[in-house]
Amino acid sequence: MVDLGPILGDLAAESQSLDELVAAPDTDWSRPTPAKGWTIAHQIGHLAWTDAKALIAVRTPGEFDREVRQALAAGDDYVARGAEEEARRPREELLAQWRTGRAELADALAKAPEGAKFPWYGPPMSAASMVTARLMETWAHAQDVVDALGLTREPTGRIRHITRFGVRTRDFAFSLHSLAPPAEEFRVELRSPEGEVWAFGPEDAAQRLTGSALDFCLVVTQRRHPADTDLVAVGEDVAKWLEIAQAFAGPPGGGRKAGQFA
Repeated sequence: MVDLGPILGDLAAESQSLDELVAAPDTDWSRPTPAKGWTIAHQIGHLAWTDAKALIAVRTPGEFDREVRQALAAGDDYVARGAEEEARRPREELLAQWRTGRAELADALAKAPEGAKFPWYGPPMSAASMVTARLMETWAHAQDVVDALGLTREPTGRIRHITRFGVRTRDFAFSLHSLAPPAEEFRVELRSPEGEVWAFGPEDAAQRLTGSALDFCLVVTQRRHPADTDLVAVGEDVAKWLEIAQAFAGPPGGGRKAGQFA
């Protein structure tokens, strides 16, 4: 059984880091972020909205079919409409909603039965995968806020969860683009913030990816264009993966343009 304690702790730390940034009195929630049409309020609204959807999946999984049907009926605008609706709330109300929702979700996941699988907009997820997905999304949307404010942030060891999740969602990314996933695993070697190497896949794999773990996380969450990173791809399939990598559920994302953050 996977011990959810450390992952939940890292999710809480990632959430608190963003909370402190957006809760600062001088943070303008109406400021545009790199996500087209989204302000900082939209970013927090999206996190609160997604936590609420995840709570439905965990507490009442039988009711999640309705959520999927609504998403299919709404099309690609489904997520954006949810963020827009939440962003209209008064700042303090939305902040309180996000805090309450993420705490309730963490509690529900901590109490999930061993081996439980929860429905989602993509493949069903275990409790550990759900926590990791929430950490990945929180980190990614925090990057949008950081970029909007013209700030930088130091990466932490918590991004290891995102690197693992990014590697595991390789085939999902290919499928999203109606492409057959590569038959063989890649070798992925990423330099951690502390300088050690996080490795995935067989050592003798013909196709390889190397570079910093931070840049890999930025690419698989589509917060940076691969051309603006230090990632090195060896093999046509790896290069294609970098073009389409997507660790989050939903339709193919638009990503960021090359040179956008140069």
